[in-house]
Amino acid sequence: MKKLLALAAVAGVVLFVIRRNRAAKAEADLWREATAEA
Repeated sequence: MKKLLALAAVAGVVLFVIRRNRAAKAEADLWREATAEA
């Protein structure tokens, strides 16, 4: 049972990091487009 909880916790952290990185990349792309047009 502890192994299952640990596995779930690790998977949750990995997903969180991936989502945060994607969001940061998307935001950087938006900034790049906005500043390029100015």
